[in-house]
Amino acid sequence: MLELILCSLITVLPDYLFRRHAQGKHWGDQITFFTMWYELRWGITACLILTVSLITVVFYYHPSTTNAGPYFRTIPLLPEGGGRVEDVFVKNGESVEAGDPLFSLLDTAQVAGVNITESQLDQIASAFTQAEVQLEAAKATLVQAESALAQSENELSKKRELSSRGQQLVSKIEIERLENTVAQRQGGVQAAKANITAVQTQISEVLPAQRKSAQRQLEQAQVALDKTVVYAGVDGQVAQFYLQRGDYVNPILRPAGVLIPSDGPESGRFQIAAGFDQLSAQVIKPGTISEVVCLSKPFAVIPMVVTRVQPVVAAGQLKPSDVLIDAQQRARPGTLTVVMEPLYEGGLSEVMPGSKCIANAYTNNHELLESGDLGLGETLFLHMVDTVGVLHAVILRMQALLLPVQMLVFAGH
Repeated sequence: MLELILCSLITVLPDYLFRRHAQGKHWGDQITFFTMWYELRWGITACLILTVSLITVVFYYHPSTTNAGPYFRTIPLLPEGGGRVEDVFVKNGESVEAGDPLFSLLDTAQVAGVNITESQLDQIASAFTQAEVQLEAAKATLVQAESALAQSENELSKKRELSSRGQQLVSKIEIERLENTVAQRQGGVQAAKANITAVQTQISEVLPAQRKSAQRQLEQAQVALDKTVVYAGVDGQVAQFYLQRGDYVNPILRPAGVLIPSDGPESGRFQIAAGFDQLSAQVIKPGTISEVVCLSKPFAVIPMVVTRVQPVVAAGQLKPSDVLIDAQQRARPGTLTVVMEPLYEGGLSEVMPGSKCIANAYTNNHELLESGDLGLGETLFLHMVDTVGVLHAVILRMQALLLPVQMLVFAGH
């Protein structure tokens, strides 16, 4: 409407003034509602052509969209395993900080697992004590075996000395018996040493490995026990949280509620995502200046800057399935997703996350015009493009003024 009014001021109005003052025709006489088209045909035709051209230029070089808003992410409150609710520590709508417990599940099985592994550690500690005693006993046995061996070797040495002198006091059978005794006691010494080695191996390798394994099992059991308590991952507010003791919660079928972050990039207070028509893909680039008006903050135009343009159109994504994709099924062409951030700090501080917004993006050819490398026609055209951006900015401000009236009166809200 504003474009039509502006265009009529330089087309229809001059045509009327010419016919009124130059040709002497009067409104209500020669110029009536029935003769308006014939009398003002040149002005009306020029007005329509100029209006269509102006709207095309404005909306192509300064695109606008009503599909914009500060999107935010909700975090589902899910345990890692299903179970019955034992305790609920917060209420619905309550603000929480990162690390605060939210609810816990029945942990009978997990506590039993921890107790079993702790008992295994106690048994291994007792085995260490028992092995130390066995080591002392093995050492004592070695001392006893070495003493008996020394005694047998001493006696055998004396018998052999007497036998070597030619005396018949020691028989050959006696010497053989002593030799067998020495050999037997040497085996006893070796057995005692092997027993000591076995006990030392038990103390230094077997029992530590068993203790380490039991400690890992205890850690695993403790992790399983800790998973029965669900904590808040970020600062935020709990929503749709109506748990009671005895409710069954499942990570796939039945979440406990959602957590709405209160800060950070995922809170929706620092960015606005807008879906522009695909025709604006050649116009909107990172660094493009834009403006938004949001329902939760009426009468305010917030300066923004484009920080990222999604390199693909989401409507064209494919998911593997057992049905071939038919391009005709894509009735809607999809939009160009653009991410914008406030040009000034705190620009979105009073805008509620999830609010409905209207966004305008403006083409800026100032640097190109200042370069002086353009011809006269291109320079005039780019000047005209930058100038009509003011028209779109005026329209956005009119929308900001009329938005509450439109929503409260005409929309019936």
